[in-house]
Amino acid sequence: MTTLTGATGTLVRNALAVLQPGFTGTTAPDWLLRRLEEGLTSVGLFGRNITSPAQLAALTAQLRGVQPEVLVAIDEEGGDVTRLEARTGSSFPGNLALGAVDDTGLTRAVARELGRRLAECGVNLNWAPSADVNSNPDNPVIGVRSFGADPELVARHTAAWVEGLQSAGVAACTKHFPGHGDTSVDSHHALPRIDADADTLHERELVPFRAAIAAGSRCVMSAHILLPALDPGLPGTLSPAVLNGLLRAPRREGGLGFDGLIVTDGMEMKAVAAAYGVERGSVMAVAAGADAICVGGGLADEGTVLRLRDALVRAVVEGELPEERLADAADRVRALARWAADRAAARRNGETVPPNPGIGLAAARRALRITATEAHTPLTGAPYVAAFTPVANIAVGDETPWGLAAELEEFLPGTATGSWGREQAAQAGTEALVERVLAEAADRRIVAVVRDVHRHPWMADALDALLSARPDTVVVEMGLPQAPPSGALHIATHGAARVCGRAAAEVVAGLGADG
Repeated sequence: MTTLTGATGTLVRNALAVLQPGFTGTTAPDWLLRRLEEGLTSVGLFGRNITSPAQLAALTAQLRGVQPEVLVAIDEEGGDVTRLEARTGSSFPGNLALGAVDDTGLTRAVARELGRRLAECGVNLNWAPSADVNSNPDNPVIGVRSFGADPELVARHTAAWVEGLQSAGVAACTKHFPGHGDTSVDSHHALPRIDADADTLHERELVPFRAAIAAGSRCVMSAHILLPALDPGLPGTLSPAVLNGLLRAPRREGGLGFDGLIVTDGMEMKAVAAAYGVERGSVMAVAAGADAICVGGGLADEGTVLRLRDALVRAVVEGELPEERLADAADRVRALARWAADRAAARRNGETVPPNPGIGLAAARRALRITATEAHTPLTGAPYVAAFTPVANIAVGDETPWGLAAELEEFLPGTATGSWGREQAAQAGTEALVERVLAEAADRRIVAVVRDVHRHPWMADALDALLSARPDTVVVEMGLPQAPPSGALHIATHGAARVCGRAAAEVVAGLGADG
């Protein structure tokens, strides 16, 4: 272990306690177990760490064999962003689908069942829900991860989601404070900027966060976004004005009065790392009021943990970071770990959550919005599914399958499929691309599957040309349904989770209530 002048054992343990690192592999590496013995209190899991519920349960048991009160965190929003089911697609629709239904009881039940499954696997902290108001439909990173564009709707469903998840014993981490919905830049790649004035932020972005705090959200995750109305120079994660002056400040002083754990978004994201570096940014975040440093989506090695630990210790020794601020942050992490351990003990003593296995598909079915024209006739054979596929953002990941071809094959054996992307459209041109789709489809009915068609001109052009040639085409929009309905039959799923594809496939095959 690196020795730093003036460092004590307590100081080093506190520096480790505020880190939430990731790792590679499906079992815990030796270095991670050693750090848990030395004071590390949290571990972050990603899709690369999970192959099955049984394997995940064994992994979390391995961690607790060293540190019984370890916080095991995951980014499991349901819908498009899933780590528990990254290889198959989620059993739960995401936020936009739940917002489209607008039944808070349903939202609460979905989150409760998702929490139950996480808790069974030993996960006790979920970096969710997204409380962002999707006021910018061209937002490249939020979209269907939001409950919608209306602040009050987002607020009531955020609160219901928090209540449902935490009723299963899993801590919610409401994100991305103070709101990522009005951005046009993905903070994984660059620093987004929101130029709304303070009144707008209070009337729009902050409304769902107030509701989440009132509902008892144990954590709030900061966003790497610049809001000049709050701080003209520093992104939210690094800003004392945002974290202490707004999130922590008492309500009587115009703040939100949050007293739980503040977790940063991934510190290796370019919005912070490109300007400040991961180590410097982590010190600044804790000094600004953050309690836990999320890192490990990209930097998932022992060296990263040691560098961050040493950076925090050095900042205290050199007087840049008050020792009491680091101790306070570490204490908040440990307090949440104790809460989670108490909830796990209650489950072992008989306080169980009844399974609700069908709730995800039931919710996905209710979220469908179906528009049929006189040109639509029921399918009489296996169709051709033309999937127009955009590049997935990092939060979603490109490893999670989406669409409905596999689900449709179950109902209509022999279903054919083709996948078409922006590069193919650019290389071949729209006309040639559509000719290839028509040639592959031959005399089959075509089901065109799109995702955020309003954000992708190449996709919109291809769809228009396809509908001109084949007006009987069925269109399934699995992203934000911003464009007007088109096609002989149009189905908006409000998300691309596996259950959303299943629900749409039922309708396409004529099995759904509206099919």
